Amino acid sequence: MIAYAIRRLLVSIPVLIVSSFLVFAMIANSGDPLEALRVTNPPTPPETIALEAKRLYLDLPWYERYWVWLTNIVQGDFGPSVNAREDINAEIWSRMWVTLRLVLLAMLVALILAILVGVTSAVKQYSKLDYTATFFGFLFLATPSFWLAILLKELGIFANQADGDPESRIFFTYGERSVFLEDPTAWNQAVDVAGHMILPTISLSLITFASWSRFQRASMLEVLSSDYIRLARAKGLRWRKVLTRHGLRTALIPLTTISALDFAGILGGAVITETIFGWHGMGQYLIDSIRTRDVYALMAWLLLAGAIVIIVNLIADLLYGVLDPRIRHE
Repeated sequence: MIAYAIRRLLVSIPVLIVSSFLVFAMIANSGDPLEALRVTNPPTPPETIALEAKRLYLDLPWYERYWVWLTNIVQGDFGPSVNAREDINAEIWSRMWVTLRLVLLAMLVALILAILVGVTSAVKQYSKLDYTATFFGFLFLATPSFWLAILLKELGIFANQADGDPESRIFFTYGERSVFLEDPTAWNQAVDVAGHMILPTISLSLITFASWSRFQRASMLEVLSSDYIRLARAKGLRWRKVLTRHGLRTALIPLTTISALDFAGILGGAVITETIFGWHGMGQYLIDSIRTRDVYALMAWLLLAGAIVIIVNLIADLLYGVLDPRIRHE
């Protein structure tokens, strides 16, 4: 399994290089990062513009700039930012942890809800519970993620206004943490961070859970109608044991696949969620980088996001062997 993981990681390196080359070519030819500097009033001295162009390697052809960027990446340097006071390395790593804690928690909540609702709907097929779960599943599937996030934010603001006591506030509607805490102990900081995560996590996980629960239901129904489940029941095994040890493990394989494939979509959804709730994560960093045409900041974001997606899909591949012993990684 270790050899398989190493082989998959090595194969992913050319994929990242080719994709980064194509993305760099498109971004480098999309506009002038120094446009804002050229149209200032009074005009910026040409010497200053020339120094900025040299600092950003704009005096080189775009393919030479890509080579410079690639050699810097190997050394752990994401390159210079359009904002001379900004360190891309420090910014991207700090913002990555802000986004990952939201994305991973949303995935965990969505997975737990999808398994519980999907399995229950399959076991109690065509019951009132199954119809109710199906209704809400399709309702959330049809709900735009940005609209749900705005709705939850407005409900949070209304709940805070109705409560009237800032000290007992549960739902925070802006930022990933409070700027000032009267008693900044470790416990209060953890509670504050948790309060800021409630609404964004609900927003990001509900729509994801809706589609995953349908996959889990269909997979569980297929497993329950298989021959080895009938054989296990015919041998007198308890229904709960057959369901959990024999049925559920096999039924989780399709959900593992779809959750790994959907990780990139969840990461993209986090961009919208972070923007609405005012989080200073990778989502806001991406939008700011696009607005300023900051090529190296954009490339850092895309490279890091691509690497995370590859790692998540590799973990999913390795989980297949855990869920189904018949699968071997050779």
